[in-house]
Amino acid sequence: TDMIIVGGRHPMKAKYSVGFKSDGRITALHLDLGLNTGTAPDLSAILPTNIISSFIKYNWGALAFNIKLCKTNVSSKTTMRAPGDVQGSFIAEAIIEHVASVLSVDTNTIRRKNLHDFKSLAVFYGESVGEASTYTLATMFDKLALSPDYQHRATMVEHFNNSNKWKKRGISCVPITFEVRLRAAPGKVSIMNDGSIAVEVGGVEIGQGLWTKVKQMTAFGLGQLCADGGECLLDKVRVIQVDTLSMIQGGFTGGSTTSENSCEAVRQSCLILVERLKPVKESLEAKGGTVEWSALIAEVKIPLCYDFICCRIPINLI
Repeated sequence: TDMIIVGGRHPMKAKYSVGFKSDGRITALHLDLGLNTGTAPDLSAILPTNIISSFIKYNWGALAFNIKLCKTNVSSKTTMRAPGDVQGSFIAEAIIEHVASVLSVDTNTIRRKNLHDFKSLAVFYGESVGEASTYTLATMFDKLALSPDYQHRATMVEHFNNSNKWKKRGISCVPITFEVRLRAAPGKVSIMNDGSIAVEVGGVEIGQGLWTKVKQMTAFGLGQLCADGGECLLDKVRVIQVDTLSMIQGGFTGGSTTSENSCEAVRQSCLILVERLKPVKESLEAKGGTVEWSALIAEVKIPLCYDFICCRIPINLI
């Protein structure tokens, strides 16, 4: 019942005025956008930023927009995964298709004509652009649009539409952009007396594979102490779902960077543990050759628990 009432994305009403040349190059755009936020604002205020971030995947030339959050008499919708990104991308594609329709040209031609080069990308996205060599959107678009498989499917669609009066099919090649921002995240690695390893991170496993990645990073981070590089440790690692008492400043899970932040915090924790364990390992090796993980841990007399908050916050665009 709850999902029926509040599930789904925010309804929006968009009005736009777009200027473009005869070759399909868009030169100016004004967008008025109204968001139906329902009776309560909830997290609706974060949507405008996400909408525009995904909307400016094209070079609109001179861009102006006005976004209003509208209080109505219906229930507020949820901020589900990528809140606002889908709507922003959809509105952008509607404008592109409108321009293509007016000019009677293939939509992909208009899309490709208005994709960013690195210079315009920097104008629209600022510091998020990264290095010029890492911008691959235009290359990926060309690779897909010109691929034999896409061309074959487009031909099949055209043939079907020419042969059927009432039923029609379509195929679309849609680029997307997503602004990636890394944020501080905590991680804690504890090695037990029996050699098992307990890991805690602030992120929540919601099907994105967070715990699998954290386990792999833990085995990799402690792998310097093992002859096989840490492969033997995978089965010894367990990830514990934490609460705000055992792992403070956990933050939220979202933004497509929780796994990366959590893994980096775990890696930093492992580096400290390796630094503590290496002298013990070298001492044992001097006495009797190769040292197994369980033997190494049994010999340790100091606490083997370390937590780390990953505080590096680089920004990049993919």
